[in-house]
Amino acid sequence: MAHRTLDVKVAAPRALVVAVDTGDPARPIDPELAELEALASASGVTVLERIVQRRARVDPGTLVGAGKAVEIAQRAEELGASMLLVLNDLRPRQRRALEKVIPLPIIDRTMLILDVFAQHARSREGKLQVELAQLRYRQSNLIGIGADLSRLGGGIGTRGPGETKLEVDRRRIAGRISILRRELEGVRRSRATRRSVSRSEPLVALVGYTNAGKSSLLNRLAKSDVFVADQPFATLDTTVRRVWLREDRYARVVDTVGFITDLPKDLVAAFRATLEELDEADALVHVIDASNPDWPRQAQAVDATLHDLHLEQKPRLIVFNKCDAVAVEPLHGAGELCVSARLGTGVDRLKDALCELSA
Repeated sequence: MAHRTLDVKVAAPRALVVAVDTGDPARPIDPELAELEALASASGVTVLERIVQRRARVDPGTLVGAGKAVEIAQRAEELGASMLLVLNDLRPRQRRALEKVIPLPIIDRTMLILDVFAQHARSREGKLQVELAQLRYRQSNLIGIGADLSRLGGGIGTRGPGETKLEVDRRRIAGRISILRRELEGVRRSRATRRSVSRSEPLVALVGYTNAGKSSLLNRLAKSDVFVADQPFATLDTTVRRVWLREDRYARVVDTVGFITDLPKDLVAAFRATLEELDEADALVHVIDASNPDWPRQAQAVDATLHDLHLEQKPRLIVFNKCDAVAVEPLHGAGELCVSARLGTGVDRLKDALCELSA
Protein backbone atom coordinates (compact mmCIF):
# COMPACT_ATOMS: atom_id res chain seq x y z
CA MET A 1 0.00 0.00 0.00
CA ALA A 2 1.45 3.34 -1.04
CA HIS A 3 2.08 5.88 1.68
CA ARG A 4 0.45 9.26 1.20
CA THR A 5 2.48 12.38 1.88
CA LEU A 6 0.57 15.04 3.73
CA ASP A 7 1.27 18.60 2.65
CA VAL A 8 1.18 20.41 5.98
CA LYS A 9 1.39 24.18 5.66
CA VAL A 10 2.48 26.21 8.67
CA ALA A 11 0.61 29.48 8.94
CA ALA A 12 2.78 32.57 8.73
CA PRO A 13 3.18 34.47 12.01
CA ARG A 14 0.71 37.36 12.33
CA ALA A 15 2.07 40.39 14.10
CA LEU A 16 0.87 43.58 15.68
CA VAL A 17 3.47 46.35 15.28
CA VAL A 18 3.93 48.59 18.32
CA ALA A 19 6.02 51.73 18.65
CA VAL A 20 6.52 54.69 20.96
CA ASP A 21 6.93 58.01 19.16
CA THR A 22 8.73 60.59 21.30
CA GLY A 23 8.45 63.27 18.60
CA ASP A 24 12.18 63.48 17.91
CA PRO A 25 12.46 65.47 14.63
CA ALA A 26 15.74 63.72 13.87
CA ARG A 27 14.01 60.32 14.02
CA PRO A 28 10.62 60.53 12.25
CA ILE A 29 8.61 57.47 13.10
CA ASP A 30 6.95 56.64 9.76
CA PRO A 31 10.11 55.71 7.80
CA GLU A 32 11.32 53.56 10.67
CA LEU A 33 7.97 51.77 10.94
CA ALA A 34 8.01 51.12 7.19
CA GLU A 35 11.51 49.71 7.57
CA LEU A 36 10.43 47.48 10.45
CA GLU A 37 7.54 46.14 8.37
CA ALA A 38 9.91 45.44 5.46
CA LEU A 39 12.10 43.47 7.86
CA ALA A 40 9.01 41.60 9.08
CA SER A 41 8.08 40.73 5.51
CA ALA A 42 11.63 39.50 4.84
CA SER A 43 11.26 37.29 7.91
CA GLY A 44 7.97 35.81 6.70
CA VAL A 45 5.70 37.73 9.09
CA THR A 46 2.32 39.21 8.16
CA VAL A 47 1.76 42.62 9.75
CA LEU A 48 -1.85 43.12 10.83
CA GLU A 49 -1.83 46.65 12.21
CA ARG A 50 0.32 49.43 13.66
CA ILE A 51 -0.22 50.85 17.12
CA VAL A 52 1.78 54.02 17.84
CA GLN A 53 1.83 55.52 21.32
CA ARG A 54 2.93 59.17 21.39
CA ARG A 55 4.72 60.12 24.59
CA ALA A 56 7.37 62.62 25.60
CA ARG A 57 9.52 59.65 26.64
CA VAL A 58 9.16 55.89 26.78
CA ASP A 59 7.69 54.44 29.94
CA PRO A 60 10.53 52.87 31.97
CA GLY A 61 8.24 50.12 33.22
CA THR A 62 6.23 48.94 30.23
CA LEU A 63 7.59 51.06 27.35
CA VAL A 64 4.07 52.12 26.27
CA GLY A 65 2.40 52.73 29.64
CA ALA A 66 0.28 50.35 31.71
CA GLY A 67 -3.08 51.40 30.22
CA LYS A 68 -1.82 51.21 26.66
CA ALA A 69 -0.39 47.76 27.29
CA VAL A 70 -3.88 46.53 28.22
CA GLU A 71 -5.31 48.09 25.04
CA ILE A 72 -2.64 46.37 22.95
CA ALA A 73 -3.42 43.01 24.56
CA GLN A 74 -7.11 43.42 23.74
CA ARG A 75 -6.43 44.46 20.14
CA ALA A 76 -4.01 41.58 19.61
CA GLU A 77 -6.70 39.15 20.75
CA GLU A 78 -9.32 40.76 18.47
CA LEU A 79 -7.06 40.49 15.41
CA GLY A 80 -5.73 37.03 16.21
CA ALA A 81 -2.12 38.18 16.39
CA SER A 82 0.47 35.54 17.19
CA MET A 83 3.27 37.93 18.15
CA LEU A 84 4.15 41.52 18.94
CA LEU A 85 6.81 43.39 16.95
CA VAL A 86 8.18 46.36 18.87
CA LEU A 87 10.11 49.11 17.09
CA ASN A 88 11.84 50.36 20.22
CA ASP A 89 14.58 48.31 21.83
CA LEU A 90 13.25 46.66 24.97
CA ARG A 91 15.00 46.47 28.31
CA PRO A 92 14.61 43.18 30.19
CA ARG A 93 12.39 44.87 32.78
CA GLN A 94 10.08 46.28 30.09
CA ARG A 95 9.86 42.96 28.29
CA ARG A 96 8.98 41.16 31.52
CA ALA A 97 6.27 43.71 32.34
CA LEU A 98 4.74 43.53 28.86
CA GLU A 99 4.71 39.73 28.88
CA LYS A 100 2.60 39.79 32.05
CA VAL A 101 -0.07 41.80 30.24
CA ILE A 102 0.29 40.56 26.66
CA PRO A 103 0.51 36.73 26.48
CA LEU A 104 2.39 36.67 23.17
CA PRO A 105 6.00 36.39 22.04
CA ILE A 106 7.45 39.92 22.02
CA ILE A 107 10.09 40.63 19.40
CA ASP A 108 12.02 43.90 19.29
CA ARG A 109 13.75 45.42 16.27
CA THR A 110 17.16 43.97 17.10
CA MET A 111 15.76 40.45 17.41
CA LEU A 112 13.99 40.87 14.07
CA ILE A 113 17.19 42.03 12.33
CA LEU A 114 19.06 39.07 13.79
CA ASP A 115 16.37 36.74 12.45
CA VAL A 116 16.63 38.16 8.93
CA PHE A 117 20.39 37.71 9.12
CA ALA A 118 19.92 34.10 10.26
CA GLN A 119 17.73 33.34 7.25
CA HIS A 120 20.07 34.96 4.72
CA ALA A 121 23.44 33.65 5.92
CA ARG A 122 24.79 31.25 3.32
CA SER A 123 28.52 30.81 3.79
CA ARG A 124 30.08 29.10 6.80
CA GLU A 125 31.57 32.43 7.83
CA GLY A 126 28.23 34.21 7.61
CA LYS A 127 26.54 31.52 9.68
CA LEU A 128 29.24 31.72 12.35
CA GLN A 129 28.88 35.49 12.53
CA VAL A 130 25.10 35.38 12.81
CA GLU A 131 25.16 32.73 15.52
CA LEU A 132 27.70 34.74 17.49
CA ALA A 133 25.52 37.86 17.25
CA GLN A 134 22.43 35.90 18.35
CA LEU A 135 24.17 34.42 21.37
CA ARG A 136 25.64 37.75 22.42
CA TYR A 137 22.19 39.28 22.25
CA ARG A 138 20.66 36.50 24.33
CA GLN A 139 23.49 36.70 26.82
CA SER A 140 23.07 40.43 27.36
CA ASN A 141 19.29 40.79 26.99
CA LEU A 142 17.47 37.56 27.72
CA ILE A 143 19.27 35.40 30.22
CA GLY A 144 18.45 36.14 33.83
CA ILE A 145 15.28 38.18 33.29
CA GLY A 146 13.11 35.57 34.92
CA ALA A 147 11.05 34.85 31.81
CA ASP A 148 10.39 31.51 30.19
CA LEU A 149 12.68 31.95 27.20
CA SER A 150 11.04 29.16 25.25
CA ARG A 151 7.95 31.38 24.88
CA LEU A 152 9.70 33.37 22.16
CA GLY A 153 8.25 31.54 19.21
CA GLY A 154 7.17 32.00 15.66
CA GLY A 155 10.68 31.25 14.45
CA ILE A 156 12.00 34.75 15.15
CA GLY A 157 14.74 34.68 17.72
CA THR A 158 14.79 30.90 17.76
CA ARG A 159 16.12 29.98 14.36
CA GLY A 160 19.72 30.16 13.35
CA PRO A 161 22.46 28.26 11.65
CA GLY A 162 23.96 26.73 14.78
CA GLU A 163 22.92 25.95 18.35
CA THR A 164 19.64 27.78 18.72
CA LYS A 165 17.72 26.50 21.77
CA LEU A 166 16.82 29.46 23.92
CA GLU A 167 16.89 27.27 27.04
CA VAL A 168 20.70 27.07 26.92
CA ASP A 169 22.17 28.43 30.17
CA ARG A 170 24.84 31.09 30.70
CA ARG A 171 27.70 28.62 30.88
CA ARG A 172 26.82 26.90 27.63
CA ILE A 173 26.29 30.24 25.88
CA ALA A 174 29.66 31.51 27.08
CA GLY A 175 31.33 28.30 25.97
CA ARG A 176 29.75 28.43 22.53
CA ILE A 177 30.72 32.11 22.15
CA SER A 178 34.34 31.22 22.90
CA ILE A 179 34.30 28.52 20.21
CA LEU A 180 32.75 30.88 17.65
CA ARG A 181 35.29 33.59 18.44
CA ARG A 182 38.15 31.16 17.85
CA GLU A 183 36.68 29.98 14.56
CA LEU A 184 36.10 33.55 13.37
CA GLU A 185 39.62 34.48 14.42
CA GLY A 186 40.77 31.75 12.06
CA VAL A 187 38.66 33.35 9.32
CA ARG A 188 40.27 36.71 10.09
CA ARG A 189 43.78 35.24 9.86
CA SER A 190 42.94 33.55 6.56
CA ARG A 191 41.68 36.85 5.18
CA ALA A 192 44.83 38.62 6.37
CA THR A 193 46.99 35.99 4.67
CA ARG A 194 45.11 36.38 1.38
CA ARG A 195 45.37 40.16 1.59
CA SER A 196 49.11 40.01 2.29
CA VAL A 197 49.71 38.70 -1.22
CA SER A 198 51.02 41.59 -3.30
CA ARG A 199 48.38 43.05 -5.58
CA SER A 200 48.58 45.56 -8.37
CA GLU A 201 44.85 46.20 -8.74
CA PRO A 202 43.05 48.60 -6.37
CA LEU A 203 40.35 47.34 -4.02
CA VAL A 204 37.09 49.29 -4.04
CA ALA A 205 34.36 48.54 -1.47
CA LEU A 206 30.67 49.18 -2.09
CA VAL A 207 28.99 50.41 1.10
CA GLY A 208 25.50 51.69 1.73
CA TYR A 209 22.16 51.26 3.39
CA THR A 210 20.52 47.88 3.11
CA ASN A 211 18.60 47.39 -0.14
CA ALA A 212 20.29 50.36 -1.84
CA GLY A 213 21.23 48.19 -4.82
CA LYS A 214 24.90 47.46 -4.12
CA SER A 215 24.74 43.87 -5.41
CA SER A 216 22.86 44.96 -8.54
CA LEU A 217 25.52 47.59 -9.18
CA LEU A 218 28.29 45.02 -8.73
CA ASN A 219 26.53 42.73 -11.20
CA ARG A 220 26.31 45.57 -13.72
CA LEU A 221 29.98 46.54 -13.27
CA ALA A 222 31.36 43.01 -13.40
CA LYS A 223 28.71 41.39 -15.62
CA SER A 224 28.25 38.82 -12.85
CA ASP A 225 25.31 37.16 -11.13
CA VAL A 226 25.61 37.97 -7.44
CA PHE A 227 22.37 37.10 -5.61
CA VAL A 228 19.92 40.03 -5.64
CA ALA A 229 16.55 40.39 -3.90
CA ASP A 230 14.30 43.36 -3.20
CA GLN A 231 14.38 42.98 0.57
CA PRO A 232 16.58 44.04 3.49
CA PHE A 233 19.90 42.24 4.01
CA ALA A 234 19.62 39.96 1.00
CA THR A 235 23.43 39.98 0.85
CA LEU A 236 25.44 39.07 3.94
CA ASP A 237 28.53 37.37 2.55
CA THR A 238 31.36 39.42 1.10
CA THR A 239 31.66 39.05 -2.67
CA VAL A 240 34.64 40.27 -4.71
CA ARG A 241 34.63 40.66 -8.49
CA ARG A 242 37.30 41.86 -10.91
CA VAL A 243 35.96 44.82 -12.89
CA TRP A 244 37.34 46.21 -16.15
CA LEU A 245 37.46 50.00 -15.98
CA ARG A 246 39.16 51.12 -19.20
CA GLU A 247 42.03 50.08 -21.43
CA ASP A 248 44.35 48.07 -19.17
CA ARG A 249 42.87 49.30 -15.88
CA TYR A 250 41.08 46.87 -13.57
CA ALA A 251 39.82 47.06 -10.01
CA ARG A 252 38.63 44.50 -7.51
CA VAL A 253 35.20 45.55 -6.29
CA VAL A 254 33.81 44.08 -3.06
CA ASP A 255 30.13 44.02 -2.07
CA THR A 256 29.61 44.29 1.70
CA VAL A 257 26.74 43.78 4.13
CA GLY A 258 24.27 46.67 4.13
CA PHE A 259 23.99 49.10 7.02
CA ILE A 260 20.86 50.24 8.84
CA THR A 261 20.00 52.92 11.36
CA ASP A 262 21.32 51.92 14.76
CA LEU A 263 22.87 48.71 13.42
CA PRO A 264 22.93 46.41 16.48
CA LYS A 265 26.36 46.49 18.11
CA ASP A 266 26.30 42.70 18.42
CA LEU A 267 26.11 42.49 14.63
CA VAL A 268 28.89 45.02 14.09
CA ALA A 269 31.11 43.08 16.46
CA ALA A 270 30.23 39.69 14.97
CA PHE A 271 30.85 40.89 11.42
CA ARG A 272 34.27 42.30 12.26
CA ALA A 273 36.04 39.83 9.98
CA THR A 274 33.85 40.83 7.04
CA LEU A 275 34.08 44.55 7.73
CA GLU A 276 37.87 44.32 7.77
CA GLU A 277 37.59 44.32 3.99
CA LEU A 278 36.65 47.98 4.35
CA ASP A 279 39.89 48.68 6.22
CA GLU A 280 41.89 47.27 3.34
CA ALA A 281 39.95 49.06 0.60
CA ASP A 282 41.72 51.79 -1.34
CA ALA A 283 38.42 53.62 -1.75
CA LEU A 284 34.75 53.38 -0.79
CA VAL A 285 31.72 53.81 -3.03
CA HIS A 286 28.73 54.91 -0.96
CA VAL A 287 25.65 53.66 -2.84
CA ILE A 288 22.43 55.59 -2.10
CA ASP A 289 18.91 54.59 -3.20
CA ALA A 290 17.80 57.74 -5.05
CA SER A 291 14.26 56.38 -5.39
CA ASN A 292 13.74 56.26 -1.62
CA PRO A 293 12.46 59.61 -0.28
CA ASP A 294 14.06 58.72 3.04
CA TRP A 295 17.56 58.56 1.50
CA PRO A 296 19.00 61.52 3.50
CA ARG A 297 18.38 59.71 6.79
CA GLN A 298 19.75 56.48 5.36
CA ALA A 299 22.89 58.27 4.12
CA GLN A 300 23.41 59.75 7.57
CA ALA A 301 23.12 56.27 9.11
CA VAL A 302 25.83 54.98 6.75
CA ASP A 303 28.07 57.97 7.56
CA ALA A 304 27.60 57.29 11.28
CA THR A 305 28.53 53.61 10.87
CA LEU A 306 31.63 54.48 8.82
CA HIS A 307 32.59 56.93 11.57
CA ASP A 308 32.19 54.20 14.21
CA LEU A 309 34.43 51.95 12.07
CA HIS A 310 37.02 54.77 11.79
CA LEU A 311 36.64 54.88 8.02
CA GLU A 312 35.40 58.44 7.54
CA GLN A 313 38.78 59.59 6.15
CA LYS A 314 38.93 56.93 3.45
CA PRO A 315 38.58 58.24 -0.16
CA ARG A 316 34.90 58.02 -1.00
CA LEU A 317 32.61 58.40 -4.00
CA ILE A 318 28.89 59.10 -3.58
CA VAL A 319 26.75 57.20 -6.12
CA PHE A 320 22.99 57.60 -6.33
CA ASN A 321 21.53 54.37 -7.71
CA LYS A 322 18.04 53.75 -9.17
CA CYS A 323 18.08 57.17 -10.82
CA ASP A 324 15.83 55.77 -13.56
CA ALA A 325 13.03 55.84 -10.96
CA VAL A 326 13.27 59.55 -10.07
CA ALA A 327 12.40 62.65 -12.07
CA VAL A 328 15.26 64.82 -10.81
CA GLU A 329 18.78 63.66 -10.04
CA PRO A 330 19.41 64.29 -6.30
CA LEU A 331 22.97 65.61 -6.66
CA HIS A 332 24.39 68.17 -4.26
CA GLY A 333 28.06 68.58 -5.05
CA ALA A 334 31.20 67.44 -6.81
CA GLY A 335 32.14 63.80 -6.54
CA GLU A 336 28.56 62.55 -6.82
CA LEU A 337 27.15 60.45 -9.65
CA CYS A 338 23.71 59.23 -10.68
CA VAL A 339 23.45 55.73 -12.15
CA SER A 340 20.95 52.99 -12.84
CA ALA A 341 22.24 49.50 -12.17
CA ARG A 342 19.06 48.16 -13.78
CA LEU A 343 19.50 50.01 -17.08
CA GLY A 344 23.26 50.58 -17.05
CA THR A 345 23.02 54.34 -17.46
CA GLY A 346 25.85 56.27 -15.84
CA VAL A 347 28.00 53.17 -15.35
CA ASP A 348 30.70 54.34 -17.80
CA ARG A 349 31.01 57.59 -15.86
CA LEU A 350 31.25 55.57 -12.68
CA LYS A 351 34.12 53.52 -14.12
CA ASP A 352 35.95 56.72 -15.09
CA ALA A 353 35.45 58.06 -11.57
CA LEU A 354 36.76 54.80 -10.09
CA CYS A 355 39.90 55.15 -12.21
CA GLU A 356 40.51 58.62 -10.80
CA LEU A 357 39.56 57.66 -7.25
CA SER A 358 41.85 54.63 -7.11
CA ALA A 359 44.75 56.10 -9.06
